Amino acid sequence: MFERVLITGGAGFVGANVALAFASRHPGWEIIALDNLKRRGSELNLPRLREAGVNFVHGDVRQLADLDGVGEFDAMVECSAEPSVLAGLDGSPDYLIQSNLVGAYHCLEVARRRGAFLVFLSTSRIYPVRPLETLKLEEAQTRFELADSQPITGVSRLGISEDMPLAGARTLYGMTKLSAEMLIEEYRATYGLRAVVNRCGVIAGPWQMGKVDQGVFTYWMLAHHFQRPLSYIGFGGSGKQVRDLLHVDDLVDLIDGQLTNPDHWDGVTANVGGGRECSLSLAETTALCAEITGRSLEVTASGGSRPGDVPVYISDCSKLFELTSWRPAHDARSVLADIHTWVLDNETAIAAAL
Repeated sequence: MFERVLITGGAGFVGANVALAFASRHPGWEIIALDNLKRRGSELNLPRLREAGVNFVHGDVRQLADLDGVGEFDAMVECSAEPSVLAGLDGSPDYLIQSNLVGAYHCLEVARRRGAFLVFLSTSRIYPVRPLETLKLEEAQTRFELADSQPITGVSRLGISEDMPLAGARTLYGMTKLSAEMLIEEYRATYGLRAVVNRCGVIAGPWQMGKVDQGVFTYWMLAHHFQRPLSYIGFGGSGKQVRDLLHVDDLVDLIDGQLTNPDHWDGVTANVGGGRECSLSLAETTALCAEITGRSLEVTASGGSRPGDVPVYISDCSKLFELTSWRPAHDARSVLADIHTWVLDNETAIAAAL
């Protein structure tokens, strides 16, 4: 169906995994991975891309000329982003906005000019913070749970759905991604651009250089393996805050299906995540990491909260499931176990990148 597929952020965690999978599954496609290599650890993916026959381009979505220089392509998977929810809080938001919003505009422009199909990776952070802070919760032994009855439309025990109202602040990072979503819709209406938007929850798996503000489950596993300090921040320091998680291989499978059936997916904006069945609190993550690694870690407690943090986010993927037979294949334990295996196999390189 496609001849050339461009993956922006193609040396990053998700982008590299997409590029490698497509190179293996679709030998008739030419795969181009464009990345500015700003994020520490992305350089570890370059030998993997080269070995798989992926064409790597050192470029930046902030520069329209870099994207234009790639030449013709008929599909794009837009994985580039400054992904930190804390980005811009300690100074200028310039890089965040230039990368996530101006960069998205540049990607839309080159896709429009070529008539290419676009798969855009958005985020659950487009949902506003204040309503998520006021959800009705039930406190269990190891986690907070969403109550059956909620005061906000689009929220249930299943999690947060696309029907949740979007009024309110959502972090600068979330703002850039929601703004990009709106720009995509305008390009669809004005220029006939074909596109699908995946609002991803937490994605995890091997080759992710996790940080406390992005990639928390990998960050937790790395801390256990390398015996680095951890802290439960906010919400009483209990570690009961909950996120769902999705193995990157499961996300790759979904994107592959979207690219091979673009007409079915054109115009869809849907939550993509592990859902209630694949979710963990930080306390539960600590216990699993200790069990898998055989290394216990004393986690300190901090009462202070971080800007934009919420006690529970779980993706309600009911809309997505109505459109496809795709379902996440990995549970939380297998996600963490895969990360641990990757750490064991690449310990020296990971330690240097950290």
